[in-house]
Amino acid sequence: MKIMLPANSKMHSTAFTFGVATASFQIEGAVAARLPCIWDTFCATKGKIRDNSNGEQACEHVKLWREDIDLIESLGVDAYRLSISWPRVMQKDGSLNPQGVQFYTDLLDELIRRGIKPFVTLYHWDLPQHIEDNGGWLNRQTAYQFADYADKITQEFGDRVYSYATFNEPFCSSYLGYEIGVHAPGLAKKAYGRQSAHHLLLAHGLAMKVLQKNSPNSQNGIVLNFTPCYSATDSVADVQAADKADQYFNQWYIKPLFDRCYPDIINDFAAEDVPIIEDGDFDIIAQPIDFLGINFYTRAVYKADTENGFSQVDMAGKPKTDMGWEIYPQAFTDLLTSLHALYPLPPIYITENGAAMDDKLLDGKVDDVDRVKYYAAHLNAVNDAIEQGVNVVGYFAWSLMDNFEWAEGYLKRFGIVYVDYANQQRTLKTSAHAYRDFIRARK
Repeated sequence: MKIMLPANSKMHSTAFTFGVATASFQIEGAVAARLPCIWDTFCATKGKIRDNSNGEQACEHVKLWREDIDLIESLGVDAYRLSISWPRVMQKDGSLNPQGVQFYTDLLDELIRRGIKPFVTLYHWDLPQHIEDNGGWLNRQTAYQFADYADKITQEFGDRVYSYATFNEPFCSSYLGYEIGVHAPGLAKKAYGRQSAHHLLLAHGLAMKVLQKNSPNSQNGIVLNFTPCYSATDSVADVQAADKADQYFNQWYIKPLFDRCYPDIINDFAAEDVPIIEDGDFDIIAQPIDFLGINFYTRAVYKADTENGFSQVDMAGKPKTDMGWEIYPQAFTDLLTSLHALYPLPPIYITENGAAMDDKLLDGKVDDVDRVKYYAAHLNAVNDAIEQGVNVVGYFAWSLMDNFEWAEGYLKRFGIVYVDYANQQRTLKTSAHAYRDFIRARK
């Protein structure tokens, strides 16, 4: 099965970037060579990870990184999106860890040697545990510690990096980690979710200033995830419910970047849930960005709820991924066109898009036709948005390979490359061949 786009698509242009993406904690292993992070602690807490696993081994990428770059190169992609492990490159006293820095500089140098553009994310959820012990993202000081880490590591990397993202999905760090507690550090309070979100956005703004100074020639921005909100019916109450959900889960993280304020839903909060915002914070948060990274997987449907204002409706009987997420590509087009209408957006990279499927390795092959269909439909959805005037300049498949899927452990497989965790054997799935052939045909 092939991935096809309309013949005149701008995505066929060699100026359009195609890549694959990973995250440090999910693939690296080698925990003894770095400081403990909040996910180590979370994994060690009984009942938090579905299969009781952890990131100690993962895909052993620290050991196998050269073979993994061979794999990336074999796919013919233009770029590789990776994240830096803050606890791998920094020590408790705030100085750099030379061993950790060397790992990444060697990796970056090899990517460059092979003509693969490095897209680096500075934070993909693995906060050093000693910083969490001091309040983590509830502590305003953490934003300044992040800026210091960003300053030191970007100076070390010099001009090796094509693109920097400050954060990956601050929604997940704040809402999942501090508001409902299903991700590390496992705190659960509305006030914590909103305050941590503010400090994450503040840290982004502070780090953007650092990136502008240390790496002015790279593409610098942030990666946000969006789950478009639809109303269950056309009733006024349900439409308002979907709008409130959208403000709460989606606009909360993007509106401050462009409009220097939070969405109107903040006016509905109890006093104790409103985050502490200091004078000048929004001016820091709203630093100019060279690009916006958008991660998309699914949509959500809402109905009115007298208690919370909105509640999600399960889309029973609809096609879903192995995560239980509805497959609804139209939402991708709707998302991109609506954001384009709302904000003065810089160029957009689709920094994550993909699907967990119930993959089976049979006779040395993984025939994941359902994932190929997912990619084909979603690439066409992006193309539809481009044709409507949205400036999308790149697309990254999530993920390069199966890995530690956070609270799901190793039970869910998002990779286009199959990983046998017992022997670390990598096997290209049908989707990897389809993605490679699609990129090759463009070139």
